Amino acid sequence: VATLGRVLFYDKRLSVNNTVSCASCHQQVQGVGDTRRFSIGCAGGATTAHAMRLGNVRYYAPGSMFWDKRAATLEARATQPIQHPVEMGFDASGGGLATLLSKMAALSYYPELFTFAFGDSAITENRIQRALAQFQRSMVTVSSRWDSGYAPNYNPAAGDQGVNTPIASFTAEENRGRQLFMAGRGQGGLACAACHQPPTFALAANSRSNGLDAGETRIFKSPSLKNLVLSGGFMHDGRFSTLAQVVEHYNSGVQDGPALDNRLQVNGVPRRLNLPEADKAALVAFLRTLTDTSLQTDAKFSTPFRQ
Repeated sequence: VATLGRVLFYDKRLSVNNTVSCASCHQQVQGVGDTRRFSIGCAGGATTAHAMRLGNVRYYAPGSMFWDKRAATLEARATQPIQHPVEMGFDASGGGLATLLSKMAALSYYPELFTFAFGDSAITENRIQRALAQFQRSMVTVSSRWDSGYAPNYNPAAGDQGVNTPIASFTAEENRGRQLFMAGRGQGGLACAACHQPPTFALAANSRSNGLDAGETRIFKSPSLKNLVLSGGFMHDGRFSTLAQVVEHYNSGVQDGPALDNRLQVNGVPRRLNLPEADKAALVAFLRTLTDTSLQTDAKFSTPFRQ
């Protein structure tokens, strides 16, 4: 099923004019994301949200997808871009999903692939969703410098499971950033890991708004922080272009609003960290250790089509 999902993910024929695929906005070499702030759709128009990285997507426990969580599952998410007027174009004006299903049935390879995956050649939205979701769930990142340094220290009997133990292969700056990220506020840290939970760095299920805009009522999710340096823009609208800007937001820019996470407040107002420049640089250095270049090069996540 995941093999079928890989073909679907890279097939530009799933767009109304054969110009873009899922992989056009979620590029393997860019952490299965996009360095553009807004991706370009099938007719040349720009999307209104930054393409979310897909590595470790399976570890977000609630399972809801998109920045605004509008899809309940990865399966429900899978065909929404296909039916979006800007992204892949099979909305009502493009004939809808029924037109796509007929188009796929007329291609020589899909009846065979669906038979291989599901036992018969029927091409349905449910099967497309299941195949795409299975392929995306297989995008697990476990080979970053953080992973290789963390694994020897992992001990289920230890209270912190090794996350607060200094990593021998890290620089002093990276270990300082790790300590700030992992440790709680009462232990000299910033408790970033309370929301971005190691070792997958997926978002905690109970996380709320991070105070990007004053008065925010929406509760956004975020992708795993693995490979975050590869995809360029940060936050749901890609407003930040560097990790230093992201760190500065949490240091001095969190805005108040009804949806603000209580971990970003002190006595009911947004907290200000007032970090020295060295600590801000250390956090950036640590975040860079979460890069897993194997996901960029693994052939099983690359295009199956001849280039």
